[in-house]
Amino acid sequence: MSNPIFTVESQESFQQEAQVHLLPCRIHHDGNVNPTDAYWNPSESQDQTKTAYIRGRKLHGKAVKLPEGYYGSVVKKSELKREKPRDEMVEDVEAIEESDDQLEKGAMQGIASFNEVVIWGHEALANSTEDPYLRGMEEWMSFAEQIHSYPADKASEK
Repeated sequence: MSNPIFTVESQESFQQEAQVHLLPCRIHHDGNVNPTDAYWNPSESQDQTKTAYIRGRKLHGKAVKLPEGYYGSVVKKSELKREKPRDEMVEDVEAIEESDDQLEKGAMQGIASFNEVVIWGHEALANSTEDPYLRGMEEWMSFAEQIHSYPADKASEK
């Protein structure tokens, strides 16, 4: 089995629950904004839809729960790790020898988890027929279930 070239390191101690919002805009800022109430104060109606305003534009959102058995992870980039290739990979790695016989291994570190995503749309609620992100999430989960499941007839034989 070959070495992974990308890993996500999970810390069991990061039991922090994150609120994830998918906005229909770009915000060119990646740090903290304190206090956030001045910029982001969504309200929730009785039918579980949310309403918020960004720079005078009305947004409508709905919470989409991840299916049972799935969870999301918020990650941050970690330091690149350099590792020597294992003996069984020597034949495959001969082309990389000019880079000091080391493979770079990308790494991310888990900092929080979530089980719900709020998807926002301009002037209307996002739905899976129009919103590419919501449709992509649904298609990806369906695809993952098909990949990781066994056919019914072969599963009963075992």
